[in-house]
Amino acid sequence: MTAILEDEYFMKQALSEAKTAFDKGEIPIGAVIACEGRIIARAHNLTETLNDVTAHAEMQVITAAASALGGKYLIDCTIYVTVEPCPMCAGALAWAQIDRIVYGAGDEKRGYTKVTPGALHPKTKVKSGVLAEEATQLMKRFFKELRTEY
Repeated sequence: MTAILEDEYFMKQALSEAKTAFDKGEIPIGAVIACEGRIIARAHNLTETLNDVTAHAEMQVITAAASALGGKYLIDCTIYVTVEPCPMCAGALAWAQIDRIVYGAGDEKRGYTKVTPGALHPKTKVKSGVLAEEATQLMKRFFKELRTEY
């Protein structure tokens, strides 16, 4: 499988997690972590469910992946996340020493590239824009429906 097709495959899995979050009334962000060509962890936002502002998809999937690997470092792993990580999540990914971050939609207001551009580990590679339109549309739909409820 080519790198582009592989990135799209794993991002579709992250989008599936985002849709699960959407269905639960959570901000629809999903993430998976892949290592050696297979998913080792998957998660979505749980901030409302857990009443915890730190329960972002990335934080949940980092914990699950570390547990799956039996160690705190995610060397040789890639996270696929539907929306650009915030500074908190970027910092956690730096501490985990993740090899690669692939995200869909950028976040102009709260994304790490605008708020804390140096937050990642210096060796981490980043790819943005993978299935960005799908992630963006899901976010827009969520917030549109949220606004119409009030």
